[in-house]
Amino acid sequence: MDITADVRRSLLLDASPPRVQTVRDVVQARGHVIDDPALQRLASSLAADLQGYGPLEPLLSDPAITDITVNGAAEVWVDDGQGMRATSIRFADDASVRRLAQRLASSVGRRFDDAAPYVDAPLAHGVRLHAILPPLVDRVSLVLRVPRHRGWTLSDLARGGMLACGIEEVLRALVADRRTFLVTGGTGSGKTTLLNALLAAVPARERLVVVEDTRELAPQHPHAVFLQTRPPNSEGAGAVSLQDLVRQTLRMRPDRLVVGEVRGPEVVDLLTAFNTGHDGGCGTVHANSASDVIPRLEALAVLGGVHRESLHRLVAPAIDAVVHLARAPDGRRFVSAVASLVERSGQLRVTPEVIVDEDGVVHR
Repeated sequence: MDITADVRRSLLLDASPPRVQTVRDVVQARGHVIDDPALQRLASSLAADLQGYGPLEPLLSDPAITDITVNGAAEVWVDDGQGMRATSIRFADDASVRRLAQRLASSVGRRFDDAAPYVDAPLAHGVRLHAILPPLVDRVSLVLRVPRHRGWTLSDLARGGMLACGIEEVLRALVADRRTFLVTGGTGSGKTTLLNALLAAVPARERLVVVEDTRELAPQHPHAVFLQTRPPNSEGAGAVSLQDLVRQTLRMRPDRLVVGEVRGPEVVDLLTAFNTGHDGGCGTVHANSASDVIPRLEALAVLGGVHRESLHRLVAPAIDAVVHLARAPDGRRFVSAVASLVERSGQLRVTPEVIVDEDGVVHR
């Protein structure tokens, strides 16, 4: 029998921590003989396998890394703001990747096995887990989205290259004038980072009420309340949706209502709220360009039973501006447009106020 598998099984059965002395005791009890260097390597390997994020633990400690993807045992990639790059980290086999994903899922009460071959779950400290098993995918796939709660300010983002010359002032005016806005962009474009910085610019006297599916926003603001959705329990009951929470916020006296990511029928409740005197609110929406925001909102509104014409009547007085983020070919994230939403002849249109190209040149 493989010594690693044998010792692992014993530790799991006894719920024992994989400390060196504990591993030594199990090795001796099971009749195995190994020298001290091998014992140290075995204890380290089992600690990685049975605790925390396993071999991925060092990556979670890197403050620059926001995404970790595992494509089977031999491929671990990260995104540290410069695009995806391969790492030297390897798992022993695909079974090790599967065990890690199962352990992470079970730590938050989720099932992940052949009967439930995919899982999407929030983990500790805001980390988001997605995993899927063959034959739905060619190899075991695991993805971790890692929020970085450093208190970025708009000035920090300007120095870091996300904001071209003059864009910081445009965004500060957006917040100061209490314009209601959406931050848009693709996955990994930096929407949460930018929204955190924008919320940090809100005056301290104003109360933020933040609603999210998974806690990611952590603005440096003295008066913020955070609401988070809840999945159903094992019996399929007890779920609390984003739509439910948006409705609750209207009784919570928000000066600024914030929805971390609008991606379903809650868009209707959010727009309704913005139309009842909740100026200065904001949220994020997945969109490939600023001009794609309206079709995206139309598609989401259909989920809430609202058709195109009705949506346009809701959006026109509710949303003032769109701040769009893009990624350059080198992986750099940057604000590529600030635009207004205006109604002309009964039709909503996105009108650019500022456009920034990949070279950082600002066009007004």
